[in-house]
Amino acid sequence: MARNVTTAELRAFTANRSQSGREQLLRSNASSSGTSTFLSHSSKDHELLEGAMEVLHNHGARVYIDEIDPEMPPYTSAETAALLKQRISQTRRFVLLTTEKSKDSRWVPWELGIADGEKGLMKIALFPASDSTYDDNWTNWEYLGLYHRIAWGKLSGYEKELWMVLDTKANTAVTLRDWLSGY
Repeated sequence: MARNVTTAELRAFTANRSQSGREQLLRSNASSSGTSTFLSHSSKDHELLEGAMEVLHNHGARVYIDEIDPEMPPYTSAETAALLKQRISQTRRFVLLTTEKSKDSRWVPWELGIADGEKGLMKIALFPASDSTYDDNWTNWEYLGLYHRIAWGKLSGYEKELWMVLDTKANTAVTLRDWLSGY
């Protein structure tokens, strides 16, 4: 059975990394050129960000996050919005790190709306993280039920549990690596 990642697990993915290892993960994704995946997140979820990036990076993604974009203006403005819109358009996939804090963000719903119009449902996945593995409260946020989600579990045809992108309506899934590469 597929399950969501917990916030504790996301933190643990990079807890044993040295500071230089963490910086390397961020630097390896710092350039917007060649990034394949836009990772949308609440600024209040910063402590979960590296873990989510690690999972995506380990499955072949070059991850874009706005905090490390050298072209991003220091203060939010119309220029920020235009640049984010451009970055969303430039990436193949859009992943939304979904937590209880996401719903309070001003930017997360806007970024998702841009991605939805630009990419359509098949190129967007939610990456839900909650305090418990089967907490699906995030699906109660009206429109979030439309999107596939990244989950951990057993996938038919594979011996071990793995990261997958799950279509809960059709009860189908593909490996995260395949989805990120454009299966």
